[in-house]
Amino acid sequence: MTWVQDYSPLGSIGLSALIAAIPLFILLYMLGIKRSKGHNAAFFGVLSALLISIFVFKMPASLAISTTLNGAMVGIFPIVWIIVTAIWVYNMTVEAGEFEIIKNSLASITDDRRLQALFIAFAFGSFIEGTAGFGTPVAITAAMLVGLGFNPVYAAGICLVANTAPVAFGAIGIPVVVLGQVSGIDAMTLSKIIGRQLPFLSVIVPLWVVVMMCGWKRAMEVLPAVIVAGVCFAGTQFFTSNYVSVYLPDITSAFVTIIGLLVFLNVWKPSRVWHFPDENESNGPVALQYSGAEVLRAWAPYIILAVLVFLWADDKFVGFKNVLTGWEKALGLTSFAWPGLHNLVIKAAPVVAKQTPYAATYGINFLSAAGTAIFVAGILSLLVIPNYSVSRAATCFAKTIKQLIYPIITIAMILGLAYIMNYSGMSSTLGLAFTATGAAYPFFAPMLGWLGVFLTGSDTSANALFGSMQKTAAQQLNIDPNLLVASNSSGGVCGKMISPQSISVATAATGLVGEESTIFRFALPHSIAMIILIGIMTYLQAYYLQWMMP
Repeated sequence: MTWVQDYSPLGSIGLSALIAAIPLFILLYMLGIKRSKGHNAAFFGVLSALLISIFVFKMPASLAISTTLNGAMVGIFPIVWIIVTAIWVYNMTVEAGEFEIIKNSLASITDDRRLQALFIAFAFGSFIEGTAGFGTPVAITAAMLVGLGFNPVYAAGICLVANTAPVAFGAIGIPVVVLGQVSGIDAMTLSKIIGRQLPFLSVIVPLWVVVMMCGWKRAMEVLPAVIVAGVCFAGTQFFTSNYVSVYLPDITSAFVTIIGLLVFLNVWKPSRVWHFPDENESNGPVALQYSGAEVLRAWAPYIILAVLVFLWADDKFVGFKNVLTGWEKALGLTSFAWPGLHNLVIKAAPVVAKQTPYAATYGINFLSAAGTAIFVAGILSLLVIPNYSVSRAATCFAKTIKQLIYPIITIAMILGLAYIMNYSGMSSTLGLAFTATGAAYPFFAPMLGWLGVFLTGSDTSANALFGSMQKTAAQQLNIDPNLLVASNSSGGVCGKMISPQSISVATAATGLVGEESTIFRFALPHSIAMIILIGIMTYLQAYYLQWMMP
């Protein structure tokens, strides 16, 4: 028996939206004010969402429970699979002593924490985001920064904020591709608009990260390197998104930024090396203590990882993903309709033009999953990590799962919360409340994407959730629909850093499990400031800077 979503169950969209927001208020209160552990906040958030969906939005209890379980399973696979494998690779390099070589090789380029953050969190993290996405870059780079000696809270916060710039084009452009599919707008058109919004943010993210670490005065000491990183990334992001392909902006931007920093730091050094206050400052260069072969060997697991996540995600250039999906079809490892939910929920106007069944599937695409690419990278790394056996790797994998048990629980519940809010219509109710702002809506349109990413931890999911609604609202308000649809993705990048899912990944990678509230409070002001900037930009482009549009 089907059930049709009701977006105004209380007869008022404003009042209905206020009730629909209660699970979010609970998360904000427990993480931001009460400073609860992440799994506790997630439990009460998902419980409240279940109760509201059943008793206020009148969703049948069987559908509500099935929806929550579907979301929880998506949290476990593919998302937790990525986190476990990424931290496993890192843990193996630490156990084998190889990470000491990585630390020394980086320190020989620069022992300055500010510049190391630009290399690892911003540039290398952007490359991983561009190839894999879905939590992988934060899991890897946060662990690397802690291994380098960064304060764990700053390591987590830095990686979350630095991950803002590449999110819209993550996983080889899949968020923009999905946005085009759900809105019916050409993906390259959306890519061009996003590429005329995000570079204004991307160019200042390196400075934002450094100021966050050490304040304005000490940030000015590395301003030349910050400018190189920002201009390399933003300039390449603009050019690639507008004139090359929707699939490549992150990969090309990260590559150009890494090369640009390496070349620049060969001819320029900061006058003073900066470390965190609880570290001893170093005023001299650090000598490379290992041979070139040893450095290459130590970095090999991450080089292998970068190559494999690109191959696993690519279905446009080399086409290896197509081979993997072909194998999966042959083995029966494909998506299946989620029992008791698939097409039983009906989306209605004005969210969609006409009543549309809401599909509910679950993928068992183990071979093509990004986490499997990282797992294979870990296996291949055993060929280069010295004196590290298969049995030792298996023991390390079991320890990693034990280390991540609470983040696993948290992520499963957070995805359950996201799914129940989507399938009950609560998320759409919140979105419709934003559209009631009329002529001011272009300012608020990016906030829908921000809200969607906060809920789901994914710009792709936020675009699938609100992309069609953005187009409908724009047409009703006589505003360029291309702009508002694109702004959903641009705004979404600002919500990534405060998504409970992302925060769980960051705390797992930095050994701060149970300190999710600390990271949330750290990242929240930056997220709010950035989404306001995107909102102002979208508003100006809608009414005053229309010449900027393609």
